[in-house]
Amino acid sequence: MLWISWCFLIVNGQVMAVAKPEPLKIMISRAPASGKGTQCELITKKYGLMHIAAGDLLRTEIASGSENGKRAKENMEKGELVPDEIVVMMVKDRLSQPDSQEKGWLLDGYPRSSSQATALENFGFRPDLFILLEHLKYSPPETEEIAARLTQRFDDTEEKVKLRLQTHHHNVEAILSLYEDITLKVNGNVGIDEAFAQIDDALTKLLESRKEACVAA
Repeated sequence: MLWISWCFLIVNGQVMAVAKPEPLKIMISRAPASGKGTQCELITKKYGLMHIAAGDLLRTEIASGSENGKRAKENMEKGELVPDEIVVMMVKDRLSQPDSQEKGWLLDGYPRSSSQATALENFGFRPDLFILLEHLKYSPPETEEIAARLTQRFDDTEEKVKLRLQTHHHNVEAILSLYEDITLKVNGNVGIDEAFAQIDDALTKLLESRKEACVAA
């Protein structure tokens, strides 16, 4: 369903309603450690979307020392998914903020399970496009020297990354079944520019179809 908002202009003393498409709502998912951060930066820079990273929301909660933050940290340290009741309210509240509603959003790293996706649907949040950045395998740093220069989070040990990979692959198929008609699969093993070109082409076509719908309205 395409939601259309209206802006009103005064022309020669007359009020005219002009159809304006709703801002983009995008989700992006990828296997842990597959390096999708660059794609998020390129998307938000070109399309002016709010970049909302579920992991950042969680780490902020953990840093606050709240009870939910302590529970989330325990799960993350074990390589487990954080309980839905903790994450879904954080994400819902952030997507409901005025900047997200006005500019549109790119939700990064969420949902991670079909139950989370369903919870968002129940709150009225469904993406226009679900981007799945695919990688053939997890590739660790080539040398210890390179690894030493990387910033490592407490939940980024190789063993925990492998466990998160297993969890990711187990859940992604269930999520895709909910977003089958709006999923864009991108080969993350190609160059950055080539991967972004695939995403950019899909978003451009989406915006063009919305403009046509507004003209028809």
